[in-house]
Amino acid sequence: MWALTTLLLLVSSSGQAATLEKPILSLHPPWTTIFKGERVTLKCDGYHPLLLELRPISTLWYLGHLLLPSHKKSIEVQTPGVYRCQTRGAPVSDPIHLSVSNDWLILQVPYTPVFEGEPLVLRCRGWYDKVVYKLHYYHDGQAVRYFHSSANYTVLQARASDSGRYQCSGTMRIPVESAPMFSAKVAVTVQVLPWTRPPLPPHGPQPWLLETSRFSSESPRCPDRSRRSPPSRAPPPPGCSSRQVAPRLLGHPPALRRRPWNNRLEP
Repeated sequence: MWALTTLLLLVSSSGQAATLEKPILSLHPPWTTIFKGERVTLKCDGYHPLLLELRPISTLWYLGHLLLPSHKKSIEVQTPGVYRCQTRGAPVSDPIHLSVSNDWLILQVPYTPVFEGEPLVLRCRGWYDKVVYKLHYYHDGQAVRYFHSSANYTVLQARASDSGRYQCSGTMRIPVESAPMFSAKVAVTVQVLPWTRPPLPPHGPQPWLLETSRFSSESPRCPDRSRRSPPSRAPPPPGCSSRQVAPRLLGHPPALRRRPWNNRLEP
């Protein structure tokens, strides 16, 4: 009975096995660069159908191509490298790159991708949270922001032009004020969302989507018969057609409906 129930849960109505979405790997705190000796927490969140809930859910952890011994939902790590996770029956998650530094100053960026219109936050951090003075942020070698002491640099609405290599510099009192120190450069990419054409209204195109052609000839001497005017018996000028061309639709045409008295399809 249990076998039949679980089989029905994993088989779709079309007769094909249901595929699971890949789990979501998150990093806490959300910075991809840490100091040597620090630890961060990786958490693997995935969807588990009833079949997988019947037994204890195990999570597989990968550091590069190495399988880690832990099977918990979250782990603490301090080794640099590329981390991934996988739950039973699901694909492998997207990777998280963790860097470990032994410098006095590091520039931290979030692990999640940044898209256009979203805020971009950069954090210049001194060795084990020492205060950084005379703090400068650089974008592709150009200074973009100055702070008297430790502060994050935030771009409220990031654009594609904000992509590039960032760096920070500053001084620290250890115990006297040091000479200016520089962090390693970090590459940041602001991703562009694909543009999608807005859908047309459900009741056909709007008036501004109509393009009216005057006549078969585009000569300026031809009168504009598309406007309502008293009928004229005068012949059209040479090169002009007396037949008026119907407006041309730039969008989708309106739906046709059948007239009961002539059984013809008309708009």
